[in-house]
Amino acid sequence: MRNAPRQRARPTATLDRPSPRSVRADCQEPMSAITPLPDETLHQRLEAAMAQVNRVLLGKPRQVKLAFTCLVAGGHLLLEDVPGVGKTTLAHALAASFALEFQRVQFTSDLLPSDIIGVSVFERETGQFRFHPGPIFTGLMLADEINRATPKTQSALLEAMAEGQVTVDGQTHTLAQPFFVVATQNPLDLHGTFPLPDSQLDRFMLRISLDYPDAAAERALLVGSDRRDLLGQLTPQLDGPSLAALHGQAQGITASSALLDYLQALLMASRRHADIRVGLSPRAGIALLGAARAWAMLSGRGHVLPEDIQALFVPLAAHRLVPSRGASGDALARALLADTAVD
Repeated sequence: MRNAPRQRARPTATLDRPSPRSVRADCQEPMSAITPLPDETLHQRLEAAMAQVNRVLLGKPRQVKLAFTCLVAGGHLLLEDVPGVGKTTLAHALAASFALEFQRVQFTSDLLPSDIIGVSVFERETGQFRFHPGPIFTGLMLADEINRATPKTQSALLEAMAEGQVTVDGQTHTLAQPFFVVATQNPLDLHGTFPLPDSQLDRFMLRISLDYPDAAAERALLVGSDRRDLLGQLTPQLDGPSLAALHGQAQGITASSALLDYLQALLMASRRHADIRVGLSPRAGIALLGAARAWAMLSGRGHVLPEDIQALFVPLAAHRLVPSRGASGDALARALLADTAVD
């Protein structure tokens, strides 16, 4: 649905923010503002949140842990897979578990940037331009089938994901925090897709694939309750301030000098590899360290191990590597892990 045509901004523009909406009408109301939870209770609720998401998305504990790692580390998540394997279900479950306001945008070839970030409309009654926020003003935005939109529309997310703000007609509007983008992407060999540019891919901390369920999980899906009914039964386990507290704790996880040497060796290897045209940037290294700290915390440890780096390296690095030949980013990331020794 297209909004009204964009008008030229005037100094009298104001912001008309919509009232918060719950994740689903049939879900319980988000938790009200509460005093900070003790660390033990906070981690217990985090474990409860992961457990209830695993009850909805069957047979994918590693992917669920990766998704929680991404959110706790403050990153954005890209889900790449064929339709029908649970990508949208995972996004709904994350929003419900963290009591985040949820908006879903179906990306299509005729979607405009103003359909996402909003538009300034002249109001004759007041003689002013008023900014009408788009669906990006939320806690968790699901950008469904992001690569079906044109590059111009895809780029509308860039400023929001990088800086937590959007600029419309020369005016900057700050997004509420926490703010996360969970985007789904169809494989590029499907008809009607536009590859995300490297600058956009770099804004996603992790790219994961859910893949098909195993036989046991698929049988449980066939005979169990409808996933939509289960989503409606999810209860918030944490809220925005709790998520911010977890993020702060994750940043305090210890990373030794030897661990940083290993991380830097992987970064350097990506820049020197004969089959890689563009290696990993310093921003990718910062993201890898932040994600490893969150993964270690979710694993119940106060320090990062090389195994944490290894668990995250392919989902973090593969979509950032630009091959010089025909090899895939996933294959190159695995090769870098195999060739880089842990001292």
